[in-house]
Amino acid sequence: MAQTEIITFGCRLNAFESEVIRRAAEAAGLSGAVIVNTCAVTAEAERQARQAIRRARRRHPEATIIVTGCAAEIAPERYAALPEVDRVLGNRAKLQSQSYLPAPPLSHAGEGREGAVDGFEGKSRVFLQVQQGCDHRCTFCIIPYARGPSRSVPMGLVADQARRLVAAGYREIVLTGVDLTAYGADLPGRPSLGQMIRRLFAAVPELERLRLSSLDPAEIDEELWRLLAEEKRLMPHLHLSLQAGDDLILKRMKRRHSRAQAIDVARRARALRPEVALGADLIAGFPTETEDMFRRSLDLIAECGLPFVHVFPYSVRPDTPAARMPQLPAQIIKERAARLRAAGAAVLAEELRSRVGSESDVLIERPGIGRAEFHAVVRFTAPSDTGSVRRMRLIDIDGSSLVGVPVR
Repeated sequence: MAQTEIITFGCRLNAFESEVIRRAAEAAGLSGAVIVNTCAVTAEAERQARQAIRRARRRHPEATIIVTGCAAEIAPERYAALPEVDRVLGNRAKLQSQSYLPAPPLSHAGEGREGAVDGFEGKSRVFLQVQQGCDHRCTFCIIPYARGPSRSVPMGLVADQARRLVAAGYREIVLTGVDLTAYGADLPGRPSLGQMIRRLFAAVPELERLRLSSLDPAEIDEELWRLLAEEKRLMPHLHLSLQAGDDLILKRMKRRHSRAQAIDVARRARALRPEVALGADLIAGFPTETEDMFRRSLDLIAECGLPFVHVFPYSVRPDTPAARMPQLPAQIIKERAARLRAAGAAVLAEELRSRVGSESDVLIERPGIGRAEFHAVVRFTAPSDTGSVRRMRLIDIDGSSLVGVPVR
């Protein structure tokens, strides 16, 4: 193989960093390699990464296989011991071009700097990292140990990167971070996420569409709420890090919001922006979760109106407090995850029905597929250029997608 292949697992931040890795590897002249950018959120994500590593070695027996990402950051020795692996890089080192030289310097977490890109190869939208790391210690989460403390990209650099991306032809930017709503706490003047976005819109008026990755409902600032109400370039789609709908489980998770606060956030979002669509992360089968506790999470999907639900079956992460709590049987976790997904699918079907007959500006992701402002997938047959935005009337439902026709 001549080109370098990058295999990405996990979050939007990892997707962003994979593009930084691609540029860094190219700058170092690396070729004939497979780079696996791992995720450590669940044991399943790690299992899939190991499977991908073995598959890559079978497909490319002569390739250099490099493993990086959160799983490799937390347990580098585990991946270095795999016979298929030639090199392991930490999360900082993976963003540096010198790490991909034939004889790279020894590197570990804490070295290097955050990366930047001018565009994503073959993509219609682009991720822009504005925050990294996390200062919170949710009892189920191992990511702070992989990503380090919270740190923010200065507002001027965010605007410069956004300006370059818009100049490269991107119509939509997605702001990403490990704990996005923690943005600015480490910067002079402690600007909030909303304040940064307000200044970003002012500095880059040509930016057409801005979308946000996951938000902590306990940290949404007043300026961000005002932007949701006033700024049409901020897409009407919020994804909330809810995790559970039972107050005792939330407390055992060390989350900082209550069930009532989650419902209030959903109500406020719709009051300010009636066309908004909401998504959420939910964990099924957290330790000690009874059926009644689970029902409160299940009911939260309908009460908050969450059509875009990401369900994570609880997975023991070594050395986390939740790993020492009484665990649920795997079959119960699996069944509860399926019930949460079914509830989300029912709300999604209702959401899609409510949108039929309306119009939306659709970002064309690839031939026949686009993304509405409120995040739903839109299918169409009219010829359209990838990366363009077309006004469409939504005329029907196709499974979990809408069907659109261009408005002439």
